[in-house]
Amino acid sequence: MPPSTDVVAAGVVVWRPGREVLLVHRPRYDDWSFPKGKLDPGETAPGAAVREVHEESGVRVRLGPPLPDQSYPVAVGRKTVHYWVGWAVDGDDVSAYVPNAEIDAVAWVPRDEALARLSYARDRETLATATQLRKRTRALVVLRHAKACPRRAWKGEDRARPLERLGLDQAQRLLPVLAAWDVTRVVSSSSMRCVQTVAAYADAHGHRLQATDALTEEDATADAVAHLVGELLAGGDGAVLCTHRPVLPAVLDAAGVGPESLDPGGALVVHHRTGEPVAVELWPAPRTGL
Repeated sequence: MPPSTDVVAAGVVVWRPGREVLLVHRPRYDDWSFPKGKLDPGETAPGAAVREVHEESGVRVRLGPPLPDQSYPVAVGRKTVHYWVGWAVDGDDVSAYVPNAEIDAVAWVPRDEALARLSYARDRETLATATQLRKRTRALVVLRHAKACPRRAWKGEDRARPLERLGLDQAQRLLPVLAAWDVTRVVSSSSMRCVQTVAAYADAHGHRLQATDALTEEDATADAVAHLVGELLAGGDGAVLCTHRPVLPAVLDAAGVGPESLDPGGALVVHHRTGEPVAVELWPAPRTGL
């Protein structure tokens, strides 16, 4: 017998006003479910979730709070599906979707009707949980800078110490992750290793990168950090704040969440509504091929 395989997938329970949820029909199985799919090699689950929704429905979404994973047996072993609540970001019209052999129907369905139409009990349980989280939130992504050149190998000023090759690759792989939470405001320590971590994302999406000494190891103070975090939570944008390990406790305290340890390139996502945390999720640094 061949060894069993763990299949990892990601999907989204997408809401629109009127308590309507997005469902897709798969002709191969003749079932109705949420848009979802397997991760590509090297892909993160948040990035895969957003990509799959767009491929299967034509709708672009941003992710909200995470939902409990689904795990169930499949022919090759076991499948785990990571789910989030989500909302459309560029319109929710699905009339232009072209049916194909994988997905032949896409529909916005009232919540109560969706409970009846969904083919699997596990999806009905996921929808019941998602109903409690359907009100829109925004994300504050607290990011530790990617892997930097070691201090002992750097002869210049520490503020100018750059990312090493691995860190530059991590920064590139963060692009779909930050896009999954629809980050439009980019704030960073002015130190080079932090700026480099988020510069590729800012450039790719045309967002201004705000670099500030208030998030550096040398100049950060609790009051300055609290003011900046408060401003980001009060704003209506998805935001990323990139800083250093010694500054993280002050950032997380100002955001109203407990202390967490982040590896270089790791992120803690605070989903908030009117500045109040609704959910928190922790994501490790993206895997690289280096």
